[in-house]
Amino acid sequence: MKLTKGLEQAICILAMLSTQDNQIPITSRVLNSRLNGTSHSYIRKIIRKLVVSGLATSIPGSSGGFRLAKQPEKINLLEIVEALEGEIVTYPNSGMINQVFSDLGETASNGEKMLTMVFEEADNQYTSFLKQQTLDQLIWSTIGRTELPAIDWNEK
Repeated sequence: MKLTKGLEQAICILAMLSTQDNQIPITSRVLNSRLNGTSHSYIRKIIRKLVVSGLATSIPGSSGGFRLAKQPEKINLLEIVEALEGEIVTYPNSGMINQVFSDLGETASNGEKMLTMVFEEADNQYTSFLKQQTLDQLIWSTIGRTELPAIDWNEK
């Protein structure tokens, strides 16, 4: 499984929303400016995924924009990954084992089940780890302190 660059961009957007006063939405113009080099339509797709997944809120109107839908400590990396990439499934069981070893009968079936179980367990451990990592912890680790700075990204 390879995560897309959209995940990194989504984390940047959520970090900005986390440090913005929640009463003052960040405009799409500011997001586009900050994510320089990313197409406006691609940024809209990312934001749409964040809104649909309940991580961000869209505020319509001339003074509208985007804000965080819930507190940063309530947003974990698993939610962000799944919002952008979908459910984590690293082993796409296509039935190849049963096809290749069909003459071995139940052995082939057992092999397929075993490999599927191994990857399901790996996915469970991966998702469990991502679920423990929250957006606020990520920002704290980055800036070296345990409180989020207040930045008005619309004014920067």
